Amino acid sequence: MDQPSSMDNPKATMDHMEKKEVDSYDTESQQEGVNLNSNASARIRNPLAGIPRDRLMADVENFAQEHGMVDIVEDIRKGALVAQDPVKFETVEGLTDEEKQSIRDEVLHKWKQPFALYWTVILCSIGAAVQGWDQTGSNGANLSFPEEFGIGQGDNPNSPNQDRDNWLVGLVNAAPYIASAFFGCWISDPLNNFFGRRGVIFVSAVFCCFSVIGSGFCQNWEQLFVTRLLLGIGMGAKASTIPIYAAENVPASIRGGLVMCWQMWTAFGIFLGFCANLAVKDTGTIAWRLQLGSAFIPAVPLFVGIYFCPESPRWHIKKGRFVEAYKSLVRLRNTKFQAARDLYYIHAQIKEESKFIGESNYLIRFVELFTIPRVRRATLASFIVMIAQQMCGINIVAFYSSTIFVEGGATATEALWASWGFGLVNFLFAWPAVWTIDTFGRRPLLLFTFPNMAWTLLAAGFCFWIPEGSRAHLGMIAFFVFLFAAFYSPGEGPVPFTYSAEVFPLSHREVGMSWAVATCLFWAAVLSITFPKMLAAFTPQGAFGFYAALNVTAFVLIFLWVPETKQRTLEELDYIFAVPTRTHMNYQLTKVLPHFIKRHILRQKSAKLEPLYRFENHLADDDQFEETIRRESVTQGLAEAKKSSGIKKIIRM
Repeated sequence: MDQPSSMDNPKATMDHMEKKEVDSYDTESQQEGVNLNSNASARIRNPLAGIPRDRLMADVENFAQEHGMVDIVEDIRKGALVAQDPVKFETVEGLTDEEKQSIRDEVLHKWKQPFALYWTVILCSIGAAVQGWDQTGSNGANLSFPEEFGIGQGDNPNSPNQDRDNWLVGLVNAAPYIASAFFGCWISDPLNNFFGRRGVIFVSAVFCCFSVIGSGFCQNWEQLFVTRLLLGIGMGAKASTIPIYAAENVPASIRGGLVMCWQMWTAFGIFLGFCANLAVKDTGTIAWRLQLGSAFIPAVPLFVGIYFCPESPRWHIKKGRFVEAYKSLVRLRNTKFQAARDLYYIHAQIKEESKFIGESNYLIRFVELFTIPRVRRATLASFIVMIAQQMCGINIVAFYSSTIFVEGGATATEALWASWGFGLVNFLFAWPAVWTIDTFGRRPLLLFTFPNMAWTLLAAGFCFWIPEGSRAHLGMIAFFVFLFAAFYSPGEGPVPFTYSAEVFPLSHREVGMSWAVATCLFWAAVLSITFPKMLAAFTPQGAFGFYAALNVTAFVLIFLWVPETKQRTLEELDYIFAVPTRTHMNYQLTKVLPHFIKRHILRQKSAKLEPLYRFENHLADDDQFEETIRRESVTQGLAEAKKSSGIKKIIRM
């Protein structure tokens, strides 16, 4: 008996082909899936790519039904199709001209963002200014409060209390960093869990406001020590939360430029602190009280303004509140379509992430920082960039610049003015990083600036050997300190907090950032406690030389163990940090180093660097996506110009 031909039943044939396509996808996805704990092949994979259209649309429908978002299901459908293959967004059915233009603008006009996004960044910047002002209040106060509290004999080698006073002044200065490292940073995870990002920022602003006011009324060094411990609780929680909050709200294409505002406005806060120090320097015995207490000023707009900002959409997603996450994204993106696209793509990436993370509590998440390979690599990289901020020596200047310039022969007033100049340079040279951090990347900025910080610190130390009677003595010390700040500000200044806020998966982001900030502030405390004693034992030349050597050490650590993160979404970074540490080190030593020697030392222009990462499954790699957008934009522009020209000819006829 003859079997029926497939041509006799075209519907059955189509159903068979669709089933075959789905089965093929299932088999391929199982074989080709990337292990997020050991991505040895360095593949960067889009979790939506390769899914048959019917299956993707069914997934979208189920997602919308499950989370009560049926009213925007059409936007989610279009968003899922664009996220599946961003390069071919022009071919997606149903996209309006306005929606297509919004995607082009992500490349052609990437700084064209809604007011709510910039308002959020402004509030984050105010939080950073609080941090900077807090740091420099003690800088000017160091010239007078030790004498008032009977611990001012640190620079008198003939005093029996020299060592004691040096240690006590260092301890008082280090108090905020001690409290941050051991308590303030670590409470940010449970606080974020219960109150959200905005709630934690509000609580930390309250601590930063009232503790510094209290420090201005202290009657002995013990009271000052306690008020500064309370300040540290707010500083730690704030520093662990604000960079995360900014990173989770901004688009990947400008994330570095906006998240680095934390450091840029910390530098501005440092500058404002130096301005305040100068403004009150002639007020007599209460000068140091005003210098410490004035840091409450930027905290006030922070805890008032934060509730006008949207909550982090990723925090809402973590809590299963997808409708609220969508509402936040609508405020943070230019169109509802972009908000729906980002919502579904974040959801898809987090589903992939959850396969290797699972459920956990606070203690387990902390342990997993060192036990889950993907998370452990982020922990290592964030540790290196954070400790490098202390190794580079910036805070010996930020904390003790007035003391250093007095050692160089300046009067108290001259030292305050020189410190003011340092603060101004630190702020102004942070601005270029807004553009360079997403253009050149985090890693190249670090590798360029660390060698330059090393030689400028060494040169500043050598200048202490210029005879004090020479006008060049203080001038050259200040010049090289300023030059050091100019190299620090666009590199190691903005990168650590930006980098640490983005490298951890959502499940471990709070505890990971707590670890990173605690690392930074713990070593800031160590530096603050030890530098007065180091200055007395090593002399300025030895102290500056010591930190110059640490810059070289930090350069080597960054070269070997810090991967690049620019212009990848927070979820795509799972694939970057799934690459084994050995693979990354081997690539740097066997590919990058030889290429650098050939290209920049031997001047071989033909030298080519083989890329480490392979972008698969239609994931838009930066160059491909941008080139496509720009090419199509030019084509569209020419077409519109021809059309306009034709219309003008018709009118003239």
